[in-house]
Amino acid sequence: MTKMKTSTLKLFAVVTAFLGISSFATAQKSYALDSKSTFSVAGTSTLHDWEMKSTSGTGTASLNIANGKLTDIEALTVTLLAESVKSEKKSMDKVAYETLKTDKNKNIKYVLKSAEKVNETTWELTGTYTIAGVSKAYKTTVKTTVTANGLNLQGSNKITFTDFGMKSPTAMLGTIKTGQDLTIKFNLNFNL
Repeated sequence: MTKMKTSTLKLFAVVTAFLGISSFATAQKSYALDSKSTFSVAGTSTLHDWEMKSTSGTGTASLNIANGKLTDIEALTVTLLAESVKSEKKSMDKVAYETLKTDKNKNIKYVLKSAEKVNETTWELTGTYTIAGVSKAYKTTVKTTVTANGLNLQGSNKITFTDFGMKSPTAMLGTIKTGQDLTIKFNLNFNL
C-alpha cells in the first residue's frame, strides 16, 4: 500500500511539474512600447499630399509568445501625445492641433478590444481609437513579427475627419482645403 502511494505521489509530482513547465512556456507576459516605434497620419489637400509623424508613443501589450510564435494578444494599449505629431511646417502643425482640439484633448489613444489570428504573421485587431475626444472602434489587419525581445506590429487604418467629429482644416482663407480621408500608419515594437 505504501509503495502504491509513493508511486502515485511521484506520478502526480511529474504531471504537476510538466503542467507547470507547459503553462510557463506559454505564459502571458507584459511588453512595453519602445522608442523606435513610429506613427504617422497622411492625407491630401488642394495644394499637396501631406504626412505628419511621431515617435513619442507609450504603451503596453500583454502577449503570449511560445516557441518563437505569437499565440495570443491579450491586451494592447497605445497613447500618443497629440502635439508630438508633426509635419515639416509649423503653420500646418498649428492648424492640425486646432483640428485635434489639443487644448482639451492632449492624447490620441488606442485600446484593443479583441484579437483574432488569421495566419502565422497576420492578425485582425478590433480596438477603439480616441481622437479629439471622440471614440470609435475599427478593425485593423496587422502584420506581426516575433523579435528577439518581443513583437513588431505593422498596420494602417483609413479614417475620416468626420468619424471623430472634426472638420477638414482649411488654410489661406479657405483657398487650401484638406481632403476628408486620412490614413493612420503604425510600426510598433513591444519589448520585454
